[in-house]
Amino acid sequence: MKKITTKKMALTAMLACLAFVLNTFVYFPAMAPFQHFVDVLAAVLVGPWYGFAASLLCGIMRMMSGRTIQAVTGAIFGPVLGGLIYRKTKNIYLVFVGEVFGTGVIGACASYPLMKMFYGLDAQSPFYYIPFYTPSAIVGAAMGVVVVLILKKTGVLNRMQNELS
Repeated sequence: MKKITTKKMALTAMLACLAFVLNTFVYFPAMAPFQHFVDVLAAVLVGPWYGFAASLLCGIMRMMSGRTIQAVTGAIFGPVLGGLIYRKTKNIYLVFVGEVFGTGVIGACASYPLMKMFYGLDAQSPFYYIPFYTPSAIVGAAMGVVVVLILKKTGVLNRMQNELS
């Protein structure tokens, strides 16, 4: 049991660092699709809670490098929802739906009050960030699903999941 937990923690840290590096060096204005790419990988490989930890770690690192609190709130809900859905259904396509809804709707709505409180956002609607978060989540989650499907087709996904369970 201890060996599996150590493997999951190490993979979680690597996923957090991968998301941070990809989001830092492949930059899109107001978008972080590689966060959602890694969220899908984390949801499938390590589950919702380790996925949450990876997203939180990456978000904190991104905040330390100059991003707003959106780096955290825009990332943490997708892997939890996607991971819970995957745990229940084992359907990779539903992980995509969970990531997009978790980030594009729940994360966007959670960002609104924090941005208003800490950064003085002048917008009047809690749905203000949905059009900004959703495209990024769609693009990143789609990339993640493609990679997971390739790993599944080659048999690597099963071996990785067996090593982690």
